[in-house]
Amino acid sequence: MAQTSNDIKNGSVLNLEGKLWKVIKFQHVKPGKGPAFVRTTIQEVLSGKIVDKTFNAGVKLDFETVDNRTLQYSYRDGDNFVFMDMQTYDQVFIPESLVGEQEKFLLEGTDCIVSFHDGNPLSVELPASVILTVSHTEPGLQGNRSSAGTKPATVETGAEVQVPLFISEGEKVKIDTRDGSYLGREN
Repeated sequence: MAQTSNDIKNGSVLNLEGKLWKVIKFQHVKPGKGPAFVRTTIQEVLSGKIVDKTFNAGVKLDFETVDNRTLQYSYRDGDNFVFMDMQTYDQVFIPESLVGEQEKFLLEGTDCIVSFHDGNPLSVELPASVILTVSHTEPGLQGNRSSAGTKPATVETGAEVQVPLFISEGEKVKIDTRDGSYLGREN
């Protein structure tokens, strides 16, 4: 069964001119006059480039099948990150370019969603948030319990994040992996 632009959903992968593009956002638009269309924001899987593209309604598109698997991060080996499939215990080597900036929040034992196409890894998605231990930060002022200010803190993965003034070394903090923001303190 042929798929058309009407079948586009978030997470769909399209083959456009020989390149794979992942749909980040889509909107079906039916104007008062003229034909309906689908407005999308798509990301090239390999380069990460994001573009806006509009498709006429009902246009045939080449959808690709992507296999999403949960793999656990084990360790770094040169330019690769080694993940383990916890069901088969197979080790999967993921190039550094697919992990990118997310590396600063990647801790051993973290479960990640890895997308594959024809057996080749396409992307790595960390959980929305991770809990990390603060390895270094300047001491906060005694009695400063307000959220009025922040200070830099280095977490166990080496990433630097902004935390409230009352956070001290050795505390566990919850960090948003999408933008590196502080979400709260963990016990």
